[in-house]
Amino acid sequence: MDFQVVVLAGGTSKNLVPLVSKEVPKALLPVGNRPVISYVLELLELSNLKDLIVVVEGQDAAVRVGSWISGAYVDRLHVEVAAVPEDVGTAGALRAIAHHLTAKDILVVSGDIVSDVPLGAVAAAHRRHDAVVTAMLCSAPVSGPSESGSSVGKDKAKKPGRYNIIGLDPTKQFLVYIATGAELEKDIRIQKSILRAVGQMEIRSDLMDAHLYAFKRSVLHEVLDQKDTFQSLKQDVLPYLVRCQLSSEVLLNGAPQTEENGNEKASSQNNQLMLSQILANSSTPSFHELYALGPNGSTPVRRTHKCCVYIAGKSKYCVRLNSIQAFSDINRDVIGDASHLSGYSFSPQNNIIHPSAELGSKTTVGPHCMLGEGSQMGDKCSVKRSVIGRHCRIGSNVKVVNSVVMNHVTIGDGCSIQNSIICSNVQLQDRVVLKDCQVGAGFVVTAGSECKGEALAKKEK
Repeated sequence: MDFQVVVLAGGTSKNLVPLVSKEVPKALLPVGNRPVISYVLELLELSNLKDLIVVVEGQDAAVRVGSWISGAYVDRLHVEVAAVPEDVGTAGALRAIAHHLTAKDILVVSGDIVSDVPLGAVAAAHRRHDAVVTAMLCSAPVSGPSESGSSVGKDKAKKPGRYNIIGLDPTKQFLVYIATGAELEKDIRIQKSILRAVGQMEIRSDLMDAHLYAFKRSVLHEVLDQKDTFQSLKQDVLPYLVRCQLSSEVLLNGAPQTEENGNEKASSQNNQLMLSQILANSSTPSFHELYALGPNGSTPVRRTHKCCVYIAGKSKYCVRLNSIQAFSDINRDVIGDASHLSGYSFSPQNNIIHPSAELGSKTTVGPHCMLGEGSQMGDKCSVKRSVIGRHCRIGSNVKVVNSVVMNHVTIGDGCSIQNSIICSNVQLQDRVVLKDCQVGAGFVVTAGSECKGEALAKKEK
C-alpha cells in the first residue's frame, strides 16, 4: 500500500509511575504476560504492514525496547527503532524523525493500543477519500480514565468517560469538529462556515480518538515545519487540520482564504456567491464534493483538503494503556471478555495455567485467570480474575483477587492482594494485606503491613 508505519512507543510515562521505571519502559509493560507493544506489532503484521519505525523517548528505553523487538520479531517485521528526547510530545517525536519519512502516506499508531480493529481498513479508507488525515474513532471505554492511581479497581459504578466531542458530517465519513482536553469543559463553538458547508452536523461524545492516524506525508511535513510550537498530534495537529479544512482550501480572488478572516469577509460579493453555492448543495452526500469559485470567478476549483474518520464497529475492542486504571482494565479484559486478543488458548476452566506452573493442595485458580511459566503456589491459595507472571513464588493461604502480579515476585504466607498491581521482583513478606495499591519493581513490603490506596516504590536514583 506504500504506507510507512510509525509506532509511537513513549518512554517512561509519568502517569504510569510506579509501574514504569528505567528498567521497564511503558512499551514493555505486561498485558496478559506479554509487552503491550506486542499487541500493536501483531495487529500491523496481520494487516501486512511490516515496515515500521518504532519511536521511543529516551536512549536507554529505546535500547531496551529495540532488543526485545529484535528478539521477538526476528524475520517477521522490518523494524527501525529511533530514540527521541523525552517529553517532546507526539508531534515533536514525528518532527525528530521527519527525515526518515518518505512514503506518500504515513500511518501513525500509538504503541499502547490494544485492539482488534483491522489497521488495513483505516489505511484503505484514507486512500479511498484521498484525505490529508484519517483518524480512527472507537467507542469510549466504560471504565476510567483514572488520573490518580489509588482508584484502581473502583469501577463498580461504570460510566463512559468523556474523551472527545466530535462533529461528523451526515455521511459519518468526515470529521468537521473535534474538542479534546480542556476544551471539553468549554462551550462548543462551531464556525458558521462549517455548518453552512455540511448543512447539518452530528455531535458525538460517545466516541474516542484512538490515537491512530493516517496522514498525507506532504501535509504532515508542512504542518510540523510551519507550526514548530505544536507538540501533540491529538491536541494540536488534528484540531488544526480539522479547523482549516474549509478555510485553507477555499479560493477567493485567487488566494486561499485564511482561517482568521474566514467569517469577517462573509459580506463580500464573491463570498456570498460561494456561500449560496454551498447552501444550495448542503444536502449532497459530502460537503467535500462541492465546488468553490476559481480565480477568474467562474471556473470551479475542486477542494481536496479532507479530514476523514474510520469508525470502528461497536463489537471491536480498542483501549489505550495510558493510565494505571487502564492497565488494570486491559489486563482483566484480555483474560476475560476480550480473551481472543491474548494469543493463548484457554483451558476448559476458562483460564490459562502454564504446564510448568505448580499448584499446592486445595489451591484454586478461577476462570479469567492466568498463571505464568515456572510459577509456584503453596497450599490453600485462591486466585480470582488475576494475572500472575513468570517464576513467582507464592506461599500458602494467599488470596489474589482482581490483581496483576508481574514476574519473579515472592509472596509470603497469609497475604491478601485485592485490586492491586505488583511489579517485578517485589517481595511481600508474610501476612501483608494490600487493597487498591501499586507496588513498584524490587520493593519489599514488610511482614504484617496493611496498605490501602497506596503507591509503594523505591526512590529512583
